[in-house]
Amino acid sequence: MDNDKIVFDRVTQVFELNGKPFTAVAELSLTIADNEFVTVVGPSGCGKSTIMNQAAGLLNPTSGEVRVDGKVVKGPGPERGVIFQQYALFPWLTVRKNVEFGLELQNIPKAERRRIADRQLELTGLTQFADALPKNLSGGMKQRCAIARAYAVNPSILLMDEPFGALDALTRVHMQAALLETWSQEKRTVMFITHDVDEAVFLANRVIVMAARPGRIHQIIDVDLPYPRDDDLRLSPEFTELRNQVWNAVYRQ
Repeated sequence: MDNDKIVFDRVTQVFELNGKPFTAVAELSLTIADNEFVTVVGPSGCGKSTIMNQAAGLLNPTSGEVRVDGKVVKGPGPERGVIFQQYALFPWLTVRKNVEFGLELQNIPKAERRRIADRQLELTGLTQFADALPKNLSGGMKQRCAIARAYAVNPSILLMDEPFGALDALTRVHMQAALLETWSQEKRTVMFITHDVDEAVFLANRVIVMAARPGRIHQIIDVDLPYPRDDDLRLSPEFTELRNQVWNAVYRQ
């Protein structure tokens, strides 16, 4: 289809574990549409991070292929912004300079870099820490800086592996809302891995539930809740029903 953005075509990933082959993901097929927001949940060891690393071009499938915009993924690309659990900040650069880093690589003029970086710092609540070094930030603030850096280069795809896992509950809720606001304003395709069922339902168009040993798709649940989404939605019976459906799919496989 013309609007297919990311396609996993019967991907299998085999690792060596204690000298023996271990199948982390088996014959997995999944299509994510252009501008779709998909969350991926499942028990530990089900291959969530493995398939994200395949999409990022950081891991070549043992068999099958991943395609982005119809082209086989053979390595990382600028159209794919990747945010990991680890912060991966440059410790010698200020917060603002970390956010500007990818823009500098793209030869964006200095004034434009500053404008874009300051906008992302405002969005992530880091404006007053723009001139601080990462060592002076809390873990949650470091992750917000990493998120701002990924947003800044405006990739068409965001691949996010538990990006809010290190944040306190209130900041996490704020970042979920900020992410949805950015996504609604500047449409892009998002693949978001999480262990948090509430987060998975609140953010997504579809929730992909994986099963382990070997990793595979167990169930796909459509989230038919309107955007924009706010905190009142979390208290609605419709949200509760979907949350319970996803919870049962994850924990009662």
